[in-house]
Amino acid sequence: MKIEGDIRKMKTTLVNGVANYVLTLGDTDIPMNELLGKQISFQYTGAIFCVKCGAKTKTSFFQGFCYPCFTTAPEAEECVLRPELCQAQNGIARDMTFAQTHCLIPHYVYVADTGSVKVGVTRNTQIPTRWIDQGAMGAMVCAQTPNRFVAGQIEVMLKQHFSDKTNWRKMLMQQKSDTLLLQQTYESALNYIDSDFQSCAVYDSEIHYITYPGEVCDGKIQTVNFDKTPFFSGTLRGIKGQYLLFDSNIVLNIRKHGGCRVQCTV
Repeated sequence: MKIEGDIRKMKTTLVNGVANYVLTLGDTDIPMNELLGKQISFQYTGAIFCVKCGAKTKTSFFQGFCYPCFTTAPEAEECVLRPELCQAQNGIARDMTFAQTHCLIPHYVYVADTGSVKVGVTRNTQIPTRWIDQGAMGAMVCAQTPNRFVAGQIEVMLKQHFSDKTNWRKMLMQQKSDTLLLQQTYESALNYIDSDFQSCAVYDSEIHYITYPGEVCDGKIQTVNFDKTPFFSGTLRGIKGQYLLFDSNIVLNIRKHGGCRVQCTV
């Protein structure tokens, strides 16, 4: 079956503790978990269409936006990457209607094991989606805040002691969470939250475990870049984060190629 469409981030759910993935191309939903062990090919057409407005663009920004949308869309506002810069609580945002449902709602500050332990921020509505997208095998909530700005302030404190980045190569090679390290990091993080924010701290957090379908990489990883390799075919061995893992440790980062129009044969 050949399906053509523009790449978007895979939709994810957690089913009995296992991440379940769906890749949507055009009007077709492709259940990726069911394709493990099967041959899949991608043919990049050379065209990119903005994930926000749908306009054709020569170059994409921030995982699929055309430049005008990159500079105006609320989904690409600076506080998406740096929550501490959010100003929605002061009535300032690219789109206050968007901010009401994305910034001015409860947020969580968490620690997650994505191959090494990191800290992060997400909306309450994005759990466990955010953790799955990062390839987290275990996660614990450190704080619950009334909005994105406060969560960002706490994250800034914790970033002085812990990384906020995911080492994607480590993530793609690790099978299970280091429970002891995750628990120790969580306990340390609570101690680093300033007294002014202690009312947000969560002292009874449980570990949320996530298992990923198929295998992880077990050697040197090679990445597929459609600009350099417009056609790729391989046997799907696993899925983790927003990566498809193929035989010979070749991986395709779906999110990186947002907006790229491809023909997928399954």
